[in-house]
Amino acid sequence: MDHGIVTFLTDYGIAPTDLGRAVEERGFGSLLLTEHTHIPVSRRTPYPVGAAEPQPLPRYYSHTFDPFTALAAIAASTSRIGLGTAVSLINQHHPITLAKQVASVDRISAGRFELGVGPGWNAEEMENHGVAPARPIARMLEHLAAMRTIWTEDEPEFHGEFVDFDPIWSWPKPDRRLPVLIAGVGPRVLDRVLSHGDGWLPLPLYPIEVLRERIAELRTRAGRPVGVTLYGADPEKLADYEEAGVDRVLFELDDHEDPAGTLRQLDRLAGFVH
Repeated sequence: MDHGIVTFLTDYGIAPTDLGRAVEERGFGSLLLTEHTHIPVSRRTPYPVGAAEPQPLPRYYSHTFDPFTALAAIAASTSRIGLGTAVSLINQHHPITLAKQVASVDRISAGRFELGVGPGWNAEEMENHGVAPARPIARMLEHLAAMRTIWTEDEPEFHGEFVDFDPIWSWPKPDRRLPVLIAGVGPRVLDRVLSHGDGWLPLPLYPIEVLRERIAELRTRAGRPVGVTLYGADPEKLADYEEAGVDRVLFELDDHEDPAGTLRQLDRLAGFVH
């Protein structure tokens, strides 16, 4: 089982390149970054989603670096670790633009990039991008299909419900099938992984036995060993995750203020895996 790091990389915390080098030096396999283009001042959408008693949204949500810019810088200052998003809110991007951003980071990193995606949860954030919060899953899957077309065809065109463009030229393109991780824990998330993804990116919200069952179901239906990356893993439960079939865990960093504190947390987490 591989071990990676995921974090909200902020403008007041550790610098992107410093974090990338620190993750690589401590032997972790990957570094994935979150994404929020902005946070509306309105708190109409509760946090956490569905909470009976909403809590204040943490400051770091509104201070995140653009993940693709940060990951390009990290790619240039590292050589081994995998890089990616967990997750990119792709409904808030135009797929032509996002396809080029993703392909560019993948080429800069020499094929170390993977795209973790989710539909988003903050209705006001979506609306500020001109995106209706209704039917977010259908939009996400269509955006992914359009991006795959751009990555794999010399003169791609796409005509769908949410995305429509005539033949275009757009390079660079990934040198291989770029891995897409589908985030989610709902009853139909495995359908989305099978139809549009290369791996599953769940949160640790299931009991271990349920996680084991869902992973087995995914791989049985796929007829292949689909990768599973667990976001926000508990370092005390690594043996359970591995037994359930998880391929990679992502430890979430929670010190967003003090660079020295971030390095100490990386040292502590490295002690669980080395």
